[in-house]
Amino acid sequence: MDEAIRQIEKSNIDLEPEVLDARAARELLSLYAKAKKLASYGETMLAAKLDDATVVARATGVSLGKAKAAVDTGNSLKGADHVRDAFKSGEISLDQASEIAKADQASPGSSTGLLKVAQEESFQALREKSRKVVLEAEQHRGLAERQHDARRARSYQDELGMITINLLLEPHVGVPIVNRAETEAERRFRAAKKGGRPEPFDRHLADAYACLLSKGTTIKARKPELVVLVSHEIAKRGWNDVVEGEVCKIPGVGPISPQRASEIASDAFLSGLFYDGTDLRHFHRWTRNTPPEVVLALQLGEPPGFDGVKCLDCGCRFRNEKEHTAPHVAGGLASTTNLKWRCYGCHQKKTAEDRRKGKLTPPDPDAERGPPWP
Repeated sequence: MDEAIRQIEKSNIDLEPEVLDARAARELLSLYAKAKKLASYGETMLAAKLDDATVVARATGVSLGKAKAAVDTGNSLKGADHVRDAFKSGEISLDQASEIAKADQASPGSSTGLLKVAQEESFQALREKSRKVVLEAEQHRGLAERQHDARRARSYQDELGMITINLLLEPHVGVPIVNRAETEAERRFRAAKKGGRPEPFDRHLADAYACLLSKGTTIKARKPELVVLVSHEIAKRGWNDVVEGEVCKIPGVGPISPQRASEIASDAFLSGLFYDGTDLRHFHRWTRNTPPEVVLALQLGEPPGFDGVKCLDCGCRFRNEKEHTAPHVAGGLASTTNLKWRCYGCHQKKTAEDRRKGKLTPPDPDAERGPPWP
């Protein structure tokens, strides 16, 4: 260990990032990252041995909360051999190990698939899939009651005098509020942009929440504020339980109790969804105007998971927009085969890249093509 530390110290002394090209910087970054992962394993397992977050925080120079998380992760790894071995060899980071270990505790055996996700996808994708495993496992262990007991509101004032409000709301309560606020923020964002007064979206979102909280504004939107996906068999049995292979959840958010879903269904529009394996729908529509039922079907996500939609590029679930892989303005089909979801930022980046490459040129009106465009 002493020799490894000396070698890293020497590397730090010799490090001159400004003289490295991008390729060399990436290679060296990978080495530093591997060293950090290996060191994190030792820290975590020793933290679990000491089992004292205060001592760990002082020794590692992190917050008490992070120290406690390291202690908890080390303890959870004691019963997860596959995860511990991957962490020990530097294949995964402390954060990745923590997410996978929590999922494996909730659903033993899930670590094999999640380790593959950790190696092939982003940390955000791993965290999302790990959380899904935990929530689906906990759905049968009083999840709804724990969520209800965990609701909370706190507020404080920051250095600038701004008021910060922190809310913990149950999924079926929070999702409609978030959707209403984002719909109003999107309206304000587009109006400001059209009027030549563009501001970052999060400012408009703050204004939207303030408007909702202080004035109780009613916001109209084409899409529903809350969608709950429930297997028909659950309703037939009396909304009492969920068995393997069935779903009772808010797509993109997570499971809710059948009892809560029954309450929501008593005052809601009901839609029937039929799918066969992984096939939900196949259609082509040569127009930009999409029927509400089609929009809803698209926003459920891919079957059979129906986990909602997320950005194709970064995995974000915030402000996702429908985007045509082959640009619509250049004659690309308005169909599911040509439709992807991207967040606002990635959508703008993709559009700018298409414009740079000349892909946004309208097709020759005299050229032979398929069905007429509006």
